[in-house]
Amino acid sequence: MKLALISSAAVCVALAAASAAFAQTGAYHAPRTAYGQPDLQGNWTNATITPFERDVKFGDRLALTDKEVKELEGANAQLVADGNKPTDPNAKVTDLPQNCGRGFVGVDCGYNSAWVDPGTTIIDMGGVKRDSIIVSPANGRLPPMTKDAAASMQARFAGARRASFDNPENRSLGERCIMSFGSSAGPPMLPLLYNNNYQIVQTKDEVAIEVEMVHDLRHIRLAGSHPPADVKLWMGDSIGHWDGDTLVVETTNMRPEQNFRGASVGSKIVERFTRVGPNQIKYSFTVDDPKIYTAPYTGEVALNTTKGPIYEYACHEGNYALPGILAGARTQEKEAEAGKAAGTSGTD
Repeated sequence: MKLALISSAAVCVALAAASAAFAQTGAYHAPRTAYGQPDLQGNWTNATITPFERDVKFGDRLALTDKEVKELEGANAQLVADGNKPTDPNAKVTDLPQNCGRGFVGVDCGYNSAWVDPGTTIIDMGGVKRDSIIVSPANGRLPPMTKDAAASMQARFAGARRASFDNPENRSLGERCIMSFGSSAGPPMLPLLYNNNYQIVQTKDEVAIEVEMVHDLRHIRLAGSHPPADVKLWMGDSIGHWDGDTLVVETTNMRPEQNFRGASVGSKIVERFTRVGPNQIKYSFTVDDPKIYTAPYTGEVALNTTKGPIYEYACHEGNYALPGILAGARTQEKEAEAGKAAGTSGTD
């Protein structure tokens, strides 16, 4: 208990120091567009090694120490260096490392660091180095699921692996080149393995966000109302308004295929974009999904300036992978049936 109180106090001191420093320099006022709106335009990246959920060892502590940051960023740099080492051309599949980091195991280790760009640094906002994207609940982790949602997810996972090889529609949206992997396009817009760049363009009536991954394009209308609940859209229907220097965006009507973290089609996401400096936008989001989670949760990500332009993401993996995956599954099924038939005839 004493350690928890000390940790919480350390966070408060760090946040207070950052706020004081900000107050001394004066509040940053974003430049204005020709329409008088805060200017969010430009090329931005949310690449970071800060995880979505907090490591339980940090408890309710949001801020990392300088030592912890150095260790985490150093370990990531070593992971990149190891991933870039050449593979022995004579190695067999069984000789490959069984855990090469970044979620890759076994043969996936061939997807080395040259092909990925998840970021190299911890999120830094206001001088506070973040240990998680989620900031609420206080423990930096997703709130508990509702009883019905948890039971439904367990049942779905039980048959998901077998069903995922039955037809193309059961494969992921990213694998089929329909939408970005993970939740890159969002909402919420979150960093992932690579292609973490965005371009924001504004007009008087709309804010458009080009997402590098699978070149998705979000349209945020600055007026109007949401369509009927049965009209489902990729990336949902987003309506924004300006609250001072902050763009507040409410999104509903998400398609069921975009079930980020098990989200239901009735979820509502509220995002806030605030330009806090010449080179950074504070991007926060709150997901309210009472059918799935017992409480809303909130996260914060830094969008930092990056050099452009954003190049076309030419998604082509599905051209060959999907037929191969499905054909392989059918072959396994035929072999299994042949084996059963042989076993049956052998007992006659």
